[in-house]
Amino acid sequence: MSGRERVRHVVELLDEPTPVQEIANRADVSRATADDELQRLRSDDWITETTVNGTKAYDLNPVRMLFDEVTDLIEAHSRDELESRLTELKEEQEELATEYDISSLDEFREQFADEELSAAELRERRNVIATWETVNTDLRLVKHALQLYEDIMELSSPQTDSSSTLA
Repeated sequence: MSGRERVRHVVELLDEPTPVQEIANRADVSRATADDELQRLRSDDWITETTVNGTKAYDLNPVRMLFDEVTDLIEAHSRDELESRLTELKEEQEELATEYDISSLDEFREQFADEELSAAELRERRNVIATWETVNTDLRLVKHALQLYEDIMELSSPQTDSSSTLA
């Protein structure tokens, strides 16, 4: 991989805003090479610029990430598969609610703080919170994919009619 490719690879793995020098170190390139490639990625809207402790830092663009994830779902699954996945996720959410006799993740979090629980019970509840958050994220992504399914399919299909536009 070239130095620029290594910078892009490091950026794809970011999970928080990261200073330029740290990105350069992880990619094993000079700061100048990292900064140049990061500026290009920023101009292409792949990353956002911020500051961390007064130092310029970069993070993945969350809007771009959302659209990429939704597009990947649509390309990998039929509408029927997405609808089935939505049903599975709702069932999983309802099972958690029934098992813990709650109606929402917020309610579960309130119980987490209010009740006197052992360390094992706290660990179990933290795992349930992580699972519920994952289900909520997946639900949002699948719903977005279903809402945009027709538009994405139309736009990604070869155009047979040059006057065809998104209505």
